[in-house]
Amino acid sequence: MTKDVREIELVFEPQDEGGYHVYAPDLPGLHTQGDDLDDAMASANEAVALYVEGLREDGEPLDMGVVRRKIPVPA
Repeated sequence: MTKDVREIELVFEPQDEGGYHVYAPDLPGLHTQGDDLDDAMASANEAVALYVEGLREDGEPLDMGVVRRKIPVPA
């Protein structure tokens, strides 16, 4: 039996003061940060794990119903 692997998209925004602000569009309210990309990624992994654990404890589904569509950038 294969394990169902799911992925969460993370957005890393560079900050003027240095470091990165990280959020996950599929997980409302999930925000974290890091001094560099490695630190931000480690913080994001921990934040996602805690977020998902909280959803499961509350009996909430992980599917948030986010829909994505791509459109061309106007010339």
